[in-house]
Amino acid sequence: MSFRVVLNAASLAALLAAGPALAGDEDPYQWLEAVDAPAALDWVRARNADTLPKLERAPAYAALHARLLEIYNSPQRLAPITLVGGRAYNFWQDADHPRGIWRSSPLADYRKGAPVWRTELDVDALGRAEGQSWVWKGADCLAPAGERCLVRLSRGGGDAVEVREFDTRLARFVDGGFRIAHAKTEVSWFDRDTLIVGTDFGPGSLTDSGYARVLKRWRRGTPIEQAQTVFEARKEDMMASAYLDHTQATLRTFVVRLPSFFTKELYALGRDGKTVKIDKPDSAKARVWRDRLVLELRDDWVRNGRSFAKGSLVALPLDAERARIATPEVLFTPSDTVAMEDWHAVKDGFVLNLLDTVRGRVMEVRPGRKGWSQRSVPVPELGASKTAPVDPEGSNDYLLTTSDYLTPSTLSYRRFGRAGEQVLQRLPAFFDASGLEASQYEAVSRDGTRVPYFIVAPKGAVRDGSLPTVLYGYGGFEVALTPGYNGGVGAGWLEKGGAYVVANIRGGGEFGPRWHAAALKEKRQNAYDDFIAVAEDLIRRGITSPKKLAIMGGSNGGLLVGATEVQRPDLFAAVVCQVPLLDMKRFHLLLAGASWMGEYGNPDIAEEWAYISKYSPYQNLKPGVTYPRTLFLTSTRDDRVHPGHARKMAARMQALGQDVWYFENTEGGHAGAADNKQRAKMWALTWTFLDQTLR
Repeated sequence: MSFRVVLNAASLAALLAAGPALAGDEDPYQWLEAVDAPAALDWVRARNADTLPKLERAPAYAALHARLLEIYNSPQRLAPITLVGGRAYNFWQDADHPRGIWRSSPLADYRKGAPVWRTELDVDALGRAEGQSWVWKGADCLAPAGERCLVRLSRGGGDAVEVREFDTRLARFVDGGFRIAHAKTEVSWFDRDTLIVGTDFGPGSLTDSGYARVLKRWRRGTPIEQAQTVFEARKEDMMASAYLDHTQATLRTFVVRLPSFFTKELYALGRDGKTVKIDKPDSAKARVWRDRLVLELRDDWVRNGRSFAKGSLVALPLDAERARIATPEVLFTPSDTVAMEDWHAVKDGFVLNLLDTVRGRVMEVRPGRKGWSQRSVPVPELGASKTAPVDPEGSNDYLLTTSDYLTPSTLSYRRFGRAGEQVLQRLPAFFDASGLEASQYEAVSRDGTRVPYFIVAPKGAVRDGSLPTVLYGYGGFEVALTPGYNGGVGAGWLEKGGAYVVANIRGGGEFGPRWHAAALKEKRQNAYDDFIAVAEDLIRRGITSPKKLAIMGGSNGGLLVGATEVQRPDLFAAVVCQVPLLDMKRFHLLLAGASWMGEYGNPDIAEEWAYISKYSPYQNLKPGVTYPRTLFLTSTRDDRVHPGHARKMAARMQALGQDVWYFENTEGGHAGAADNKQRAKMWALTWTFLDQTLR
């Protein structure tokens, strides 16, 4: 059902009062999916006007907003870097540069802890000069000199970007250089004068998910309309992209085809424009390193008589003939408690980010005559440890960030294969943690699975169910939630005597691919059962009670809290639902939603809708049930998860007489905020809402 007419306030009120009726395929709120339609924006403004005064006029709101903004803008925040042409590059936002500056320093000064920053690009100044709300989305620089970069800029913070060529020697855009119009673009260098571009070339050039389907080779000085097609994916695929490999003396380009979110094909692209498919398991993540193909296995794999467990990291010769008879080299094998979260290359090997019962670990692996050797890097026992390369092809240096819930983060400079580290920065304490403690527990889910969770709470808190508690979760797309210092959570919630809980439920990557696969498609309910089990365990331990318990999550986590709220409204007092998926009948038809059918299933297939329909929050709201007070937070400019999900759910709940609060930022993309001021507002609203509801 569609609505073409523009509705005035009275018409909107009458429509909302009519109440929901979702018989068959009828959806009385589908008109709210028209992102910028006048009627839909009138509805958004009305909801914002109702919610904002209730929170912004709260006695503690202004002070909290100011404090959060001070934390987010602190000059003492960590400044990680990447190396471009021998200089250390960093993107930075603060009070003087809300949209940020891309800056660089001599590496030697950076390593001394006294960087001498030179501004390369001022995004605020660019926006003022061009009358655009530009948001930085990164840069891809052509190694090794790094003199030319492809800078990505978004209008308002969405995934769609404009791409421009930038000269780092002159610190300005290249006159007459490469420039690609605003779209969901995939672009890579082929050589200094050639790009491989996937963008909106017109009808048929995008996949059903709205990403690049057609890749073209575009030579400098020619119109992009004359670019030659080098690869085409299928319309139903997720996307196609390309990347330039620098790990050999001769530059090589590879094309990546993603039939779905969790399948990947890899092709070598020759100078003649022809592609050759590389033999690999479809589900395995793959990267090329020198003369090897490195595979991160999502499924168990048998190769040349040997078995390799899902979650393993293995390597094969890139040469097809050698690979056919080779036994894969094993770089890492998971265990019941240890999984690999991520890995990256340095000049002489790989650095692995591991999780041991959701606690960060770091391992270096190096090839040698007798196979791959492993070396553990000392890191804190209870916390997160993340590494990032400085220059993957030319250096053995990498950055290590360590933190936990109560210890401010430390950024260190390390060299592969060597003991010791150079501490570059330590965050100051942004909140008083002296009266807090962090613990890890396990809950038992409905099917007997043990589900770990972290809790940060006041020391010695009386276990009488009176502690205001926020339970956070995600549980999807193999994303792990790990311990980490968050000044905003500390200042906004923990310092006030509340407890903060992070649930490591199935669907995430805390225990590798097996943990993710345990909540895929028809197994999705496992994630919700796990989340409910953690909530019930908190109550059983006397930490909190339903009247003092709130749940919070964003994106897939928004779906998590929406589904959990609908299934167990008796268990919670409040819900914070951020940039969520909620209408699982239509998610695949909205923006990038089609790309997530590998995670959730296809609602157009009756057998798959049969299980999706059981948890889809929008369809499972029921008259006569009292749901927890709910705050929806979304962004008009979110071009990944459609704001219509939050709009429609809020409208339907409101029509059912529920206690609904709603705020939609006009910018921000899927992050919900485009700069620190917007970020501070979003979180000040959130913590004020929770404080008003749970205290």
